[in-house]
This record gives sequence, structure tokens and C-alpha cells, in this order.
Amino acid sequence: MHRVIIPVDFSETSLNAARYTAKMLAGIDDSVAILYHNYESHDDHDISLNYQESLKQEFLRAGVKSVECEGEMGGDLIDNISRLAHTIRATLIVMGITGKSTIRQVMFGSNTLKLIDKNLYPVMIIPPDAEFTGINNVAFASDFKNVENTTPADLICSVLEMFNPKLHIFTVNKDVYISINEEMEKEKGKLQKMFIKYDTEFYFITMNDFYSAVDNFISDYKIDIMITIPKHQSNSTSLFKSSHTKRLAYHSHIPILAAHE
Repeated sequence: MHRVIIPVDFSETSLNAARYTAKMLAGIDDSVAILYHNYESHDDHDISLNYQESLKQEFLRAGVKSVECEGEMGGDLIDNISRLAHTIRATLIVMGITGKSTIRQVMFGSNTLKLIDKNLYPVMIIPPDAEFTGINNVAFASDFKNVENTTPADLICSVLEMFNPKLHIFTVNKDVYISINEEMEKEKGKLQKMFIKYDTEFYFITMNDFYSAVDNFISDYKIDIMITIPKHQSNSTSLFKSSHTKRLAYHSHIPILAAHE
């Protein structure tokens, strides 16, 4: 069973992410949507329940097979979500992000990035202008280095199996011109084995500007979701540091799936 946690504070940012998720999970029999709200005081409890119940009915009308509500008072939001994800062995956490609008929405977006840093479960970031049109093409940005130890294939596959998309694995490397080197060919073979259940294509892009390359790739291949692996600053090249994932989160117009190595 795929358990998907959707934290909501009922801001525009979180509701947009929730409604995207409702469309994404519609018709998937082995999925459970878990609407999580962290309220501040006992006085907020009843209001929180009413909001959650209203959103639950939206999910059911959208075709989501199973919807649950979880509420919790106080505590640290990131710790609470991480603990819940661990307790129920969540497949995915879905949160919204925006760099604009109200302070509350900016705070929610900031918490999304904190969750990526701290949480071990995959986090899907939904941009404010994302529109669900199906999940048919998924891109995965890899640096083709030590992929056995740095690619959380099991976590990624647990998300992909809900949708069975075509998987486009790419790297942007200004030093790759006509053909890839022997080491990259070996890493490619390892990735093929990891994702053998999926229709997979590989791409080696020669460009200096990573973000322009990503934009072009998303447009050319009609990518619906992009996977990235946040890596610690000490053991990665500049394009694949944690800050790279954060910039992508604010830059992208499609959801970003962040899965830790």
C-alpha cells in the first residue's frame, strides 16, 4: 500500500499541492492519501477537523480511493512529519512551495525545503503553477558517479510504480562531447539494472548552464516530474549539491521529487 502524506496549513500554497495530489492519486487502488495538519492550540482543534473533512471530501470526489486525516497539536512541524512518515512507512510526502505571496506561504515553502534536508522519505515539491496532466514521462538527473551508493533506487521505484512512466535519465556535463567515457558507461549499466522494470532512456547533455539544459529537456521530452538527489556539500560536484535541489524547487514549473542518497 502506498501511503502519501500531504501536510496542509490551508494556505493557497498547501491547498494547491493537495489538489494536485488528489488528481495524481485518483484511481490508484493501492494508495492512501493522508491529510496532515499541525494546529497550534486546543481552540483550533475543531476548526482543523472541519477543514480537513472538507478537503477529504474533495479528494474522494476527485476519485482518490482512500483518504485519512491526521492532526497534531504543537511540536516542530518537520519533526512531526518525519516521525509520521517513519511510523506509517510512507511512500511519499507532497508539499507546496512558492517564493512569493504571504509570509505564511513563504514559511510553508521554507519548511518544504527543510523537510527535504531532514527527511529520509521522498518529498515531492509542487510549484504554484503546476497543473496535473498525467505522469507519463519522468526525468532523473544523475551525475553518473558511484550510482550504487548514491542512488536510492528502492525509494524512487516505490514512487514510480504508482504511475509506471517512461524514465528519462540524464546528466549535464560540459566535458562530454561525442561519446561518454568507460566509467560513465559502467555507471549507466548499473542504473539500467536498478530501473529495469521501466522503459528507460539515457541522455548525455553538453551544456555549461545546468538550469537552461533542464528547461530545454523538460520541454523537449514533455517531462511531468523531475527526480533529483540532494547531496551533501562535502561529497558532490557543484551541480549536485543540496543547494542545487533548492534552486530547482523554486525554478521549476513541474513537480520535483527529491529522494535522499
